Amino acid sequence: MATPIKRIEKDFFLKYIYDEQVQVRFSKGRSQVTMVLEKPAKEEMQFWTNRNVYDLKEGEKITIMFDFRGQIISFPAELISYRDRTLIAKNPEFIYTNLDRSYSRVSAPSDLEVRFSFTNDRYSLSFPRVNDFEAVDEETIMKNYDLANLNDLVSQMEILIRRFATGYKLTIFKDSIPFSTEERVIAATGKCLYLPQATENFPIEDPYPKKRLITEDIFKSFLRNSEVNFHNVDDAYNKFFTKKQEKGISSDLWMPILFQEYVIGYIRVWVDKQGKAPLSFGVLDSMYQFAKILAYSLKVNRYFDSGKVNNDPFDGKIIDISASGLLFSYPISRLDAALLPETQLTVELKTPKRTIKNKAKVVRSFKDKLREYYGCNFLDTKPEDLRFLFEFIYGKPFTDKDAAFLIGNV
Repeated sequence: MATPIKRIEKDFFLKYIYDEQVQVRFSKGRSQVTMVLEKPAKEEMQFWTNRNVYDLKEGEKITIMFDFRGQIISFPAELISYRDRTLIAKNPEFIYTNLDRSYSRVSAPSDLEVRFSFTNDRYSLSFPRVNDFEAVDEETIMKNYDLANLNDLVSQMEILIRRFATGYKLTIFKDSIPFSTEERVIAATGKCLYLPQATENFPIEDPYPKKRLITEDIFKSFLRNSEVNFHNVDDAYNKFFTKKQEKGISSDLWMPILFQEYVIGYIRVWVDKQGKAPLSFGVLDSMYQFAKILAYSLKVNRYFDSGKVNNDPFDGKIIDISASGLLFSYPISRLDAALLPETQLTVELKTPKRTIKNKAKVVRSFKDKLREYYGCNFLDTKPEDLRFLFEFIYGKPFTDKDAAFLIGNV
């Protein structure tokens, strides 16, 4: 995944490529142009190209790349002018590092057409929506569980819960909105509220690789932004635990039920009986899995059908493309609510000689005033399609070295 770096680092890299006269490169058509920075970069950058490039136009955007200590550094640049091998471009707003891609991206060939559609059904629902959530392997859930029998799934969950808890509650935000502090914080974050010892603090850190817990910092930030002023955060935080103690709750777990990016409800499990063991991480993991199963059981039982949106193909403006992914933009609209990181798309790449259908995953996004930008990685390109796409994009044969680079051997 590409990570924008801070301005001071951007200035460092621009100074570095001038001081060291580093050869940077960009692709034009199906060939590569190298160049060096002639002057220190201020408001603009002035490069000297290794050859004449006859079809560069004012306002054209190119992606400039260079190597820094074995790492690919990339930034977009808008062309101001090009004459007598002197290229002048605007300074970039961002420079990107840690590029999670196997090949350099180049401007899309003019004879390439690209269309997108969502791999799975998409919905426009009235439930609380979050931007940060863990993608679900829907096919695995569908294959491993009898999702059609919702009542049986709930009964299985109840039997399991009785082994370790004294009470539980299953809530769907159908005819109500999140009301209690616990409901509102899980609806706002899409994360689990987990208090193994309910009279003590929230976890300081989240041990899961894909973060799923409400930590102390997250909870205090929620209080600060939605409930109390800055000076009363600690008081509100302490009162939250005091109420748990007054209700006799010794261990507490509120697991949000997410369907795609929507928090549709939650499973609450608690212990209020002396001598009962605190809720463990194993309990949390079980409830996390049940929450996913329940969400997609509701889908199978057509609970969300009224909110299903047409999965019509849409065109995006291709900024650049490689053999392993692409960057496209789309006008800011309601579509950006569905194009979240981890979203999978079907991508149709149409060339004069071959049409390639591929799956792609959105790995990053950013926006300017008018458009949203989405970086995607291809997921399942067939070997023969990869070879064709490589040669079509770069205008050179696909070698064994290129194949080894794709799978990370070099």
